[in-house]
Amino acid sequence: MTVLRYVQDWQPMTVKTQATIEDLYHVDGKAEIVNGEIIHMPPTGFLPGRTGGAVYRSLSEHERKAKSGFAIPDNVGFHVHLPNRESFSPDAAWFTGEPTGMRFLEDAPVFAVEVRSEEDYGPRAEKRLAEKRRDYFAAGTLCVWDVDLLSSDVIKAYHANDPENPLIFRRGEVAHAGEAVPGWSMPVDDLFRDNE
Repeated sequence: MTVLRYVQDWQPMTVKTQATIEDLYHVDGKAEIVNGEIIHMPPTGFLPGRTGGAVYRSLSEHERKAKSGFAIPDNVGFHVHLPNRESFSPDAAWFTGEPTGMRFLEDAPVFAVEVRSEEDYGPRAEKRLAEKRRDYFAAGTLCVWDVDLLSSDVIKAYHANDPENPLIFRRGEVAHAGEAVPGWSMPVDDLFRDNE
């Protein structure tokens, strides 16, 4: 949000105000608040969208059995209180806090899934993804999956207690989120079913 103010000689001066969580409620599409700015996230493609959906479906099945936690699909907002970030919107997640009705969830998910899209490759993207993982862990997330459908290392599962050494899951293996979602796992091959 930009506000124009005038200094003594009537020259316009631009003053940038910090975006708030209330501003985020009025944004069309998926977005997050980072460094006081609303960061829009473009729609994703076929494969990444279906992949996030596959993880959500698997978590939803687990929710029915576990009855302790909530499977969260894409485009749900999580309101957090970090110096540089006020929200997350992962591609899929597991949340153990209190439901908030029509409002964003309060606090970070214990498990977050970030599925790479076309713009999530290259040195700048790697830096951005690493910073976001650090933010997740600072907000209380226990495990973050970096899902890369173009790599043989399909899932890199980063854990808060050892954030620099992810567990790697490949095709033919069964992936999990450790203590973030006790008792849950899913075959990596399920991310590719009907997508090829």
